[in-house]
Amino acid sequence: MTPEQAAKILRVKPRTLQAWRYRGGGPRFIKLGRRSVRYRRSDLKQYILDSLRRSTSDPGPDAA
Repeated sequence: MTPEQAAKILRVKPRTLQAWRYRGGGPRFIKLGRRSVRYRRSDLKQYILDSLRRSTSDPGPDAA
């Protein structure tokens, strides 16, 4: 799906996805050619699952 479609699912702006890609965060994406970026629904779901926390002080699974 396009960045606009992915942003709608994640309830963020497309520019936020662009910033995450630039910084190396956010959901995994596919780069087709020089300018075309696409997202798989399964990667968006995994990103959401990986973002689950029990409290605001929970650092998440990457902190271990």
